[in-house]
Amino acid sequence: MTPPDALLVLSFGGPERPGEVMEFLGNVLRGRDVPRERMLAVAEHYHHFGGVSPINGHNRELVAAVRADLAAHGIDLPVYWGNRNWHPLLVDTLQVMRDDGVRRAAVLVTSAFGSWSGCRQYCDDLARAAAAVPGAPALDKLRLYYDHPGLVEAFADGLARTLAGAGERPRVWFAAHSIPESMAASAPYQRQLRVAAALVAERAGVGTWQMCYQSRSGPPGQAWLGPDVCELLRAVPGGDTVVVCPLGFVSDHMEVVYDLDTEAAGVAAGRGVTLLRSATPGSHPAFVAMVRELLGERLDPGAPRRSLGPDGPWPDACPEGCCAPPRRPAAGVVGRNASRGA
Repeated sequence: MTPPDALLVLSFGGPERPGEVMEFLGNVLRGRDVPRERMLAVAEHYHHFGGVSPINGHNRELVAAVRADLAAHGIDLPVYWGNRNWHPLLVDTLQVMRDDGVRRAAVLVTSAFGSWSGCRQYCDDLARAAAAVPGAPALDKLRLYYDHPGLVEAFADGLARTLAGAGERPRVWFAAHSIPESMAASAPYQRQLRVAAALVAERAGVGTWQMCYQSRSGPPGQAWLGPDVCELLRAVPGGDTVVVCPLGFVSDHMEVVYDLDTEAAGVAAGRGVTLLRSATPGSHPAFVAMVRELLGERLDPGAPRRSLGPDGPWPDACPEGCCAPPRRPAAGVVGRNASRGA
């Protein structure tokens, strides 16, 4: 295979001013019959932060850090950035890459775990965008990196820093975006989360921890992964401290700053519980170095493929039939966070 001559960072995207919120949500929900009232309710989560999602800012920082890191290590490749749901949109980025003469690009998706929304849907996005851009470069998605030492170190560093100020014997929870149980049945999502949580806990010196989920959507009768972080908080005795590591997110999303820092924090405060949230990797040096290593695997097939835990490095191409699409609820039936993605 011809080695890549560029790197593309592909992410979810988010609005950056109030006037963009509803159009952004329309992009997220394209093809789904979600009532406008439900969209307006979710839009308020963004307006709580001035209509700005933190994800685009984090991606700019990551792209800048990766460019600097590649240059420092003598790797002369351009780094591009495109989004699924907001500017810079993937199709527009591919047009720029084509016009710049890029022939093949390695693609880092800002999602570390295997699921339909976190992996397979991005693969579909890449294929659809490439088909829409005549002469688009070939695109090779980099492997899942849930057990890569760089991701583990970045999360563990943030967790250890938070624990240092958490007092004695805090509860430690690892949180990830919930998905329907029917979707989880065909995906490695839960196993990969447990593997990553164990690795991060071990490196941060945590002996006892719990996995929990957040940001579920869909009709009340549809089964989603649990337990939910807010439900768990309602059972914690007043006076306790809970440290939540947002394991399912490599950078701050609305699901982090609203669902954890605002909604879950409000539940905790109402019970007299101290809730502390550790940092996402963002542009942590270990995470940035991981991006270079994953790219290096495509530049040099003989390069080491590092991973931790029992699974070994994930293959470059996911198994056939992995991460089947979800079964959509009936038209007009949606839940509390239906317009936000993993």
